[in-house]
Amino acid sequence: MNAGDRVRVDRGDQTYEGVVLPSSTPEHVVLKLEGGYNVGVDREHASVDVLERDVHQVEDAQVEEEGSDAGGATAVEFDADLPTISLISTGGTIASTVDYRTGAVTARFDAEDVLRAVPDLAGRANYRGRVVANILSENMTPAVWQDLARAVHEEVEAGADGVVVMHGTDTMQYSAAALAFMLETPVPIVFTGSQRSADRPSSDNVMNAVCAVEAAKADCAEVLLCMHSTSSDDVCSLHRGTRARKNHTSRRDAFETVGAEPLGQVDYGVASEAEPGGADEAEVAGVGVSFRREHAERGDADLALQDDLEPTVDLVKFAPGMNARIVETAAADAAGLVIEGTGLGHVNTDLVPILEEAVDDGTPVVMTSQCIDGRVCDRVYDTGRDLLDAGVIEGEDTLPGTATVKLMWTLANRPDRVAGTMRTPLAGECTERSTPWR
Repeated sequence: MNAGDRVRVDRGDQTYEGVVLPSSTPEHVVLKLEGGYNVGVDREHASVDVLERDVHQVEDAQVEEEGSDAGGATAVEFDADLPTISLISTGGTIASTVDYRTGAVTARFDAEDVLRAVPDLAGRANYRGRVVANILSENMTPAVWQDLARAVHEEVEAGADGVVVMHGTDTMQYSAAALAFMLETPVPIVFTGSQRSADRPSSDNVMNAVCAVEAAKADCAEVLLCMHSTSSDDVCSLHRGTRARKNHTSRRDAFETVGAEPLGQVDYGVASEAEPGGADEAEVAGVGVSFRREHAERGDADLALQDDLEPTVDLVKFAPGMNARIVETAAADAAGLVIEGTGLGHVNTDLVPILEEAVDDGTPVVMTSQCIDGRVCDRVYDTGRDLLDAGVIEGEDTLPGTATVKLMWTLANRPDRVAGTMRTPLAGECTERSTPWR
């Protein structure tokens, strides 16, 4: 009996059928049951019948240590004719394993760990795995974004045909936006994660990972987010990294593209039913992947990295009656300030002089809206006109979080063109005029 075999285990009056998973202790056999639950069974006094061998070829994967040219990544070779996908981890639960000795979900990551956690990936590509960070996504920082961008650049430079970034969902949209500004890429860069841990029958880790790999094999050479489209296991949406927002705390379909339908999708039914291990044109290009709108295509751009960031940019949300000292302190300490104003981009008139002083002192201030959809226009009401006179920059229809990341990048790379850059689309983050998103 080996990991990947389908077995029946009888112990006392209990019978279990499932696929053998790697166990943290030799005293237990761990099974993935048909219903999705994992169960650990004490081997003592248990009988095991192997029903089918090698249902998932996980243990046979050969792991090779690579050289320093790609950061000491591990590689799993399956088929030389298949594309190479780099799997990069920053933390999160998507590739976690369950330690049945303690009952805890443990984050472990290299290429072999991912295939053990998500055996459905086997045969879809050749994989390289590396760890950039192992943190909760709320602990993400601009410095880690820089490390991540450099790692992606190295992997593509080393020959990866696509990159999948495994990331905690809470701040995934910020990290995706950061990479969209820092990288020009000739291949897809696909962020994915898991809303529910791998030991739960409702976990979304397998479907999200499979769909992300297929998207990374497709022709859209942009930074994308790949997550469930609905609460069912049917389709994953592909959101442009600069236009995505997490809109629910726990649903599997938590992410949405603001102002439009998602850029594309992956039909999991088509992808999961495709016979892995082949190398025909459809499988190399990504199975079940389709796109709705124009996008950067594979090979259009030359690989380039501009990873400088000015980290001291603050995002301040206006609320009626808020303490003006919050704005004063942020403006005094930050190199740049993004305001999440009401409606068309407004704040209390008492805050306008504070923002004007900040601008006069050399701190760029960008106005965005706390409305989910629509663009800033400070030419309609008196407050907006006062803000423009104070030197506040309209953030167009850029999302507040994306505008914050963009201002970090702009201050470091185009410090003499801040206003023009913040009003100009660089990675699909805004439109040049107010027309409906398609």
